[in-house]
Amino acid sequence: MNDQQTKVLVLRVLFYLLVVVILVFNLFPFLYALLSSFRPSNDLFSTDLWPKALGLDHYQAVFKDARFVGSLLNSVIVAGSTVLISLALGSLCAYALGRLPFRFKGPVLYLVLTMTMFPQISVLSGLFVMLKALNLFNTRQGLVVTYLIFTMPFTIWVMTQYFRSLPKELEEAAYVDGASPLTVFWQILLPLTMPGLVSTGLLAFIAAWNEFLFALTFTVTDTMKTVPVVISQFSGTSSFEQPWGSIMAASMVVTIPLVILVMIFQYRIVAGLTAGAVKG
Repeated sequence: MNDQQTKVLVLRVLFYLLVVVILVFNLFPFLYALLSSFRPSNDLFSTDLWPKALGLDHYQAVFKDARFVGSLLNSVIVAGSTVLISLALGSLCAYALGRLPFRFKGPVLYLVLTMTMFPQISVLSGLFVMLKALNLFNTRQGLVVTYLIFTMPFTIWVMTQYFRSLPKELEEAAYVDGASPLTVFWQILLPLTMPGLVSTGLLAFIAAWNEFLFALTFTVTDTMKTVPVVISQFSGTSSFEQPWGSIMAASMVVTIPLVILVMIFQYRIVAGLTAGAVKG
């Protein structure tokens, strides 16, 4: 083996070693939480990585908690409604920004992008006043309205790049046949943007599903709280005890479905997010 081959081998070994380190660093907290959700309560703080016994006590406890089950329903309704509205309105806006000619398209698009740069805490007071004025405070509808602030700009930005990547000949041929812009959007271009819709919709769903600050601020009753808020408010039998087993089990219940969805649609996510990188 010559020096060049030795160098290539060393670089390859270092590369795979780096990959292993990154995987362990990212997966260890999740795997530890998963194992802890099956540990008995008296084994939660053991230094052994593998539990001495496995059980479903923590999962039974969280599903017997009416607050947790209700918060699951709230999260599904709020996150699902947020995604549907974001895709419906965002795709229309993206079609206009990506395909229709009008002045100031560039500034408008960058204005949409700047809306994602504001931290959530900076808009809390304004949103609170708005929700109180619209009588939407402590409602699922109010949460949907607030979640659109960060899901809608993301949807518009990604879908605009996707619409721009589609061949112009498609709509030109449709216009020659007498189709209107709305017909072109609904019957021709929208079906072709399905990978983009899937990727943006799934990422918007994850963002809405995991959102904590708005849900904590704009809901006060247990019947309206979402999953992240309810999990953060789990309490033990005493004020000095945290039910870590139930917290781990609840976290797995709300996390594993998202992991499965991402694994199922991973290729569509990549296709949707990279579509605008190549001019069609």
